[in-house]
Amino acid sequence: MDRKLTYFHLNGYAESIRYMLHYAGLEFQDIRLERASWPIKEIKDALPYGRLPVYEEGDRKLTQSLAIARYIASQTDLLPTDPWEQAVLDAAVLNVYELIPKLAAFITANGPEKKHQAKEEFLTGARDYYLSRFEEELKANNGFFGGKLTWADFVLTGIIECANLFLEAEIEKEYPTIDTLVKHIRSLSGVKEYIAARKPYFNYSL
Repeated sequence: MDRKLTYFHLNGYAESIRYMLHYAGLEFQDIRLERASWPIKEIKDALPYGRLPVYEEGDRKLTQSLAIARYIASQTDLLPTDPWEQAVLDAAVLNVYELIPKLAAFITANGPEKKHQAKEEFLTGARDYYLSRFEEELKANNGFFGGKLTWADFVLTGIIECANLFLEAEIEKEYPTIDTLVKHIRSLSGVKEYIAARKPYFNYSL
């Protein structure tokens, strides 16, 4: 099967999907665009809503990172079969994604003073609010959102790594269960080799 994942050379919305594909041993074309050159008209115009990432299988296209991640999970052992368990994980990833607009406020802030203020607000506000709750949820479920490794754990890891890139921080370090989970994901077969081989990411918000 011809699989393609198109996104920027950035962790952002796509890294958890890349991790899942590598973990599952699913071969795919990892197409990366330079953020500085976006938008590329012919690519943007071909996207249903003009946004990346986009995942393709043959002539089929799927947009929206959570939809892509959930689909990949359904092709592996990362999505449970029980509808209630699936809904619990859906809730978990939607809660994780609530961090994104909080992080975006820092990324889009202009000037050193506003950057500093936005960073402090994130680290003392959104980070503690959400990560403290994720920490408790993980602790109550054997270190994973669903009691065992699932796609929700990959999504959390991807968003934490994205936040760390832009904030130049390690936001999970004060939360030992989250820290352990992130290290576990990064050490998985397939993921570990991918991380060792990938080129560095750069913080384009500076």
